[in-house]
Amino acid sequence: MTGHPDAAEMRERYARLAEGRRVEMMEGLVMLTGLYTAISPWVVHFHATNLNLAVNNLVLGLAIAAIGLGLAMVPERVLGLSWMLVPVGIWLIISPWVVSVGHHAPAGMIANNVVIGFITCALGAITAAMATMRRRPRP
Repeated sequence: MTGHPDAAEMRERYARLAEGRRVEMMEGLVMLTGLYTAISPWVVHFHATNLNLAVNNLVLGLAIAAIGLGLAMVPERVLGLSWMLVPVGIWLIISPWVVSVGHHAPAGMIANNVVIGFITCALGAITAAMATMRRRPRP
């Protein structure tokens, strides 16, 4: 195999992949955050009057989990998309007031979305920083 014309290129590609796998620790956290966001309406017992907020959390949770799954499966393609977690986290923070217009969201729902939103923003900022560091040329 060492005599193969593509052996050096394959070794270099494998070294780049192994070096860029620092994001592995983040992919699980992003996926768990997304799955919790998706099931949080049932965990926190959102009321039937706040069905819009429940659907909002379900859809955003599945989107966050999909980004986490993408980080696990094809990190070289999805790592650049991880910055999208920051605006999603901001939306999660403000959504109890925006989506629940006409209904007062209970304190538990607000606290749930604020905590999940901050965690999502932090994970997005960290993975975006990892993507930036990965793209930076080495001396």
